[in-house]
Amino acid sequence: MQEKKVSNDVFIISLVFSLAIVLWGILAPVNFGNVANGTFNFLVNNFSWLYMISMFVFLAFCIFLAFSKYGAIKLGPDDSKPEFSTASWFAMLFGAGMGIGLVFWGAAEPLNHFISPVGVEAGTSEAANFAMRISFLHWGFHPWGSYAVLAMALGYFQYRKGAPGLISSIFTPLIGEKGVKGPIGKTIDILAIFATVAGVATSLGLGAMQINGGLNFMFGIPNTIMVQIIIVAVVTVIFIWTAVAGIEKGIALLGDINLKAAILMLVLAIIVGPTVAIINNLVGGFGRYLSGVINDSFFLNPFGDNTWIGWWTIFYWAWWIAWSPFVGTFIARISKGRTIREFVMGVIVAPALGSFVWFSVFGGMGLNLGLEIATEAAAVTETALFVVLSHYPLGTIISLVAVFLLGTFFITSANSATFVLAMFSSGGDLNPSNSKKVLWGLVMSGVAVALMVAGGLNTLLIASIAAAFPFCFVMIAACYSMLKALKSDDLITEGKPVLQKQLKERKSPLNLWWNSQSGFLTSSEMYIIRKLF
Repeated sequence: MQEKKVSNDVFIISLVFSLAIVLWGILAPVNFGNVANGTFNFLVNNFSWLYMISMFVFLAFCIFLAFSKYGAIKLGPDDSKPEFSTASWFAMLFGAGMGIGLVFWGAAEPLNHFISPVGVEAGTSEAANFAMRISFLHWGFHPWGSYAVLAMALGYFQYRKGAPGLISSIFTPLIGEKGVKGPIGKTIDILAIFATVAGVATSLGLGAMQINGGLNFMFGIPNTIMVQIIIVAVVTVIFIWTAVAGIEKGIALLGDINLKAAILMLVLAIIVGPTVAIINNLVGGFGRYLSGVINDSFFLNPFGDNTWIGWWTIFYWAWWIAWSPFVGTFIARISKGRTIREFVMGVIVAPALGSFVWFSVFGGMGLNLGLEIATEAAAVTETALFVVLSHYPLGTIISLVAVFLLGTFFITSANSATFVLAMFSSGGDLNPSNSKKVLWGLVMSGVAVALMVAGGLNTLLIASIAAAFPFCFVMIAACYSMLKALKSDDLITEGKPVLQKQLKERKSPLNLWWNSQSGFLTSSEMYIIRKLF
């Protein structure tokens, strides 16, 4: 009964706070926008360094674990196996983790950097190289590192330690079970819900704006707040329905559709676009990204204006942090049975490579058109992709696929978040009630509408930065708690002596690879053998 009471407290406080944000944005949009802008300026001016350091630490921490002695530990019992195929797993985490953002910024971001670069002349080859390098930075390994930190910790504690599916459960090694169930744990879970609602609402707003922009560009449908609200309403019905259907029937199916539609869009674009230039863009951009990733990860101007950094890099870092509770929880939910090493490679490396290809294709198509058209396309962010595609054969067909993909990504991100929010507000129940899924779906859509009414794109972006700030400290503490738990894991403390004894009893080299009870050795046993020999 006590656990249920805690869950109700978290649910009620989070719901009231989220509804208050909705009402504030709708009833007093000017005041809401002013407060949001003031918060943004304060955080960028005083804490840009924190976002920079944190994102690098999250990525480095995951890489360290993957290649350390902890890499063979599974997110679950040693004999557990993945619930989903690698293809479905990748499709779901990619759709939940990037989705709308890739379609929205795939052409728009490189074009913006091309016409307004830092330190080089606009429209030059140097500006094009800068544009791709920075786009790779913002959409490469760093965001997936922030997702992986929470996802790995949640998966470990849920499936290996039997803890509830709550962010607060990660901190049991630090504050104990009483602390997790007390005010500190409640506060962590409330922050997770708030960050999730704000981060996903931002993406829903961006998605509605770009769908409206595409329909306006192709069919002349008015580009207005009212149309965008209608789009949000229609998609809300669909994503709530798929969330209620569950992961296997709804979310996984949509994830597979997303992946196929994205591949179709990429293939068509490569065929009709400047194919050789796209390939060169990918290879050269990846090389420049790797050679400058350390420097770019800490790129701040201590004695000058950091406005550009605030509106680009800091915004992205804050956006990824705001998305981390929901994406991390969802990735953990679908990653049972994978080793830490397999998990890190799948969650960080594979999706980042997909992002590099995406930006190389659509960014390269835009840059190939030159400064004049790039300036025209970048003038309205929501329609940048459609302006670029209109200058290529089959542009209308690819644009239609893009609008369809926006809709499916919109739905995938929202239904994943709806599922996770229901988990957070149900004491970590991995199969939360449908009533809470419906309620949180409506709340998220309400926040998205409130943010759009309060000021459009800028307010959406600012909201993410504000929501992510307190959660940044939660994620830093999660790294320490995870490491502390891994040091006392049974595989580390007991596995090696037990296996040494077993190996002494085996009489031939062939038997080293065979476990008399479970067949071939588990990955954990294989790891210990490699360390012993």
